[in-house]
Amino acid sequence: MARRRWIADEVSENHAALVGTHVQHLVRVLRARVGQQFDIVTNGALRRGVIANISETRVDFDLGEEIPAAVSANLTLLLSIFKFDRMEWAIEKCTELGVAKIIPVIAKRTDTHLASASAKRAERWRRIAHQASEQSRRTAPPEISDPIKLMYATSFPGTLRIVLAETEVQITLRDVLDTLHHEADVLLAIGPEGGWTEDELQIFKLAGWKSASLGPTILRAETAAIAATALSISALNR
Repeated sequence: MARRRWIADEVSENHAALVGTHVQHLVRVLRARVGQQFDIVTNGALRRGVIANISETRVDFDLGEEIPAAVSANLTLLLSIFKFDRMEWAIEKCTELGVAKIIPVIAKRTDTHLASASAKRAERWRRIAHQASEQSRRTAPPEISDPIKLMYATSFPGTLRIVLAETEVQITLRDVLDTLHHEADVLLAIGPEGGWTEDELQIFKLAGWKSASLGPTILRAETAAIAATALSISALNR
C-alpha cells in the first residue's frame, strides 16, 4: 500500500512539521504514532519522513532520502468564474489531473455577485487545491492566482494557447492537441456559464489564441474544464 503523502507546513533542513488541520487528521483519524513513515513534500521535493514527535497541535518529522516524483504538466487553466460550489469541484478535479496553474477569470457573463465575492474566495480555492494535491500524491499544489479580468489574461505567453468556444464547429481540442509536443506550455481558457461573448472571442483571436471545441454537445463549465484538462494532460504526457 502506498504511503500517505503530506505537504509540509514547516521545513528546516532535515526536519519538517505539519500543523493545523493536518494534525487533527493524522492524530484522530489515522491514529499516527511516533516511528511511522509518511511521504513528505518539502519545497517541491519529495522525501521520506519518520514521525519524531506528536502533540495536539503539531507533528514533527525527521526527513530521509529524496524520492523521485512525477513533474506536473505545463498546463495553465484560465477558468472563468462560475457558481462557487461547481467551481470548487472543478478546481479539485483539475488539481488531481495535474494542472500546473489556475487563473480565475472575470468574464462578461460572470455573475456580478460572484465576481465581487471572488477575491475573498481565492484563499479557499488554494486550500482545496492543497488538499487535492495531497490526495492525488502531487509534489506541489497548482498555483492559483487572484481573480483577474479577461483583458489582462489573454496576453499571457505560452507555446499553445487555446480558447474553448461553442461557436467553433470545425476544429476540436483533440485536433489542436495533436500538434503538441510534451515540453510545450499550454494555456487553456474555459468560458463561464452561458459561454464567451462574441466580443471576448474576438479579443482571444486578436491576441493569437486558437479556437477549439469539445464536440457538438453543450457542457457545463465544470465538465468542460475537467474534460479539457484531462485531454491536455494526456497530450502533454505522451
